[in-house]
Amino acid sequence: MVQATPLNLLVKSHLALLLCNIIWACDYPFYNLVLSKYVAPIALVTASLCAAALFSLVPLLWSKARPIARKDIKTMIGAALLIGVIRKVLLMYGLSRTSPIDGSIIDTITPLLVLLISVVLGIDKFTRLKIAGLVLGMAGAVGVVPLGGASGGHTHSGLVGNLMIAGCALATSCYMVWFKKLIARYDVVTMLRWVYCLAALMVLPFGARELVHTDFAAMDTDILLATLFVVFVPTYVPNLLLNYSLKYVQPTVSSIYTYLQPVLAVVLSVAMGL
Repeated sequence: MVQATPLNLLVKSHLALLLCNIIWACDYPFYNLVLSKYVAPIALVTASLCAAALFSLVPLLWSKARPIARKDIKTMIGAALLIGVIRKVLLMYGLSRTSPIDGSIIDTITPLLVLLISVVLGIDKFTRLKIAGLVLGMAGAVGVVPLGGASGGHTHSGLVGNLMIAGCALATSCYMVWFKKLIARYDVVTMLRWVYCLAALMVLPFGARELVHTDFAAMDTDILLATLFVVFVPTYVPNLLLNYSLKYVQPTVSSIYTYLQPVLAVVLSVAMGL
């Protein structure tokens, strides 16, 4: 018999998902502000993954590292490649080729992809209520397009960039479904330590040169602050919250919070003149 999750843990999980998606919504306009113009996408990928790896090591100052089973090492490498490297590369290069508003709207296919993958793997099943909810959610998210369009937010949109953002959503969806059992076996900090240290090692040979040649001193203060934000905040912190929530709620539930992102991204993008 499956034991019910205590109410207080469910509430904390939903609050974690809410905060996680608020942070991810802030990513879109800030990434759009600094990508390509000031920092190359691969340099930003490398910097953010290295920062996340360093953050993941901080808990070792007060607690011992928990070992993982040898049979899970390959799975950890797969998780690092998917959510660490592939998702981040697609997101960075995608946002350098499309508008922040369009990027956030495309990302709302995540709940549909999560449900489809869950059904294919036999974890979940279609119901009329779920389908109706998905359709309503996507319609509401796409409904913010006229507001964004009024500010010219779609003038920088491109097909290649949009396809990359769609690929990013697919990578996120696969991670949420495929690695839920792995996440359940280990505490969140152990999981993220392995994922981000492995991801940083994977990407360093490709992005170290671009990162070293980035001229941070030439940036204006506001651009530098935006760059520091996207390097240090949107990688480790949201995934800490996401992995925590996946311990107690189903992937289909956690993915629904993606619908918040376009609304918040539009507000920020219009406010920032993007």
